[in-house]
Amino acid sequence: MQEIKDISDYKLNLKERIPDVALQLFTERGINSVRMDDVAQTMGISKRTIYELYDKKEDLLFEVVVKHFKQRMDRMEQAVSHCSNVMEILLEVYHMKVSNFKETNPLFFTEMIRYPQVKKFLDEQNNLMRDSSYGFIQRGVEEGYFRADLNYQMAVLQFDAMGEYIMQKELYRQYSIEDIFRNLVFVSLRGLCTDKGIKAIDEMLFQ
Repeated sequence: MQEIKDISDYKLNLKERIPDVALQLFTERGINSVRMDDVAQTMGISKRTIYELYDKKEDLLFEVVVKHFKQRMDRMEQAVSHCSNVMEILLEVYHMKVSNFKETNPLFFTEMIRYPQVKKFLDEQNNLMRDSSYGFIQRGVEEGYFRADLNYQMAVLQFDAMGEYIMQKELYRQYSIEDIFRNLVFVSLRGLCTDKGIKAIDEMLFQ
């Protein structure tokens, strides 16, 4: 019985570690170029052991994406917890997203949505984040940073469309991540702002 328990504990430990190792490989090389063999070799275990825990690569990728997403959300919540207004929050999120993209092979983002299980999860999370963004925008209106006379449901959809276009056209191959985010987040967002909001954005850009 002790031997069975030890084997179980060993696999539970692997179940915790494998997604972290796989994430590192996926974000460095892209998803398609990483085989289950590569994950096994990096960890010093057999491919058979991984397949005892994951039926296929997409199952492992799904767990990687879910864990990575939750970790990013936790870090973001912690980073913005000290912010006193929506503009400070935008600045924190901006820096985090730029840093995340710079440290990640863009293929990771473009290839993950080709896996149905992963795409479904990401679509669900994007819908939740889209809904929560309206509360954030309303806070910005109340704080005097965002205009009160705009259709923000349309604006949010437009931002989504721009993000999808950037990934589909792989603009990150032509422009730096900093330039892409500066244009997407600040140039486009500037039109939604009041004079107070524009001043805050300009201060962010040149601080």
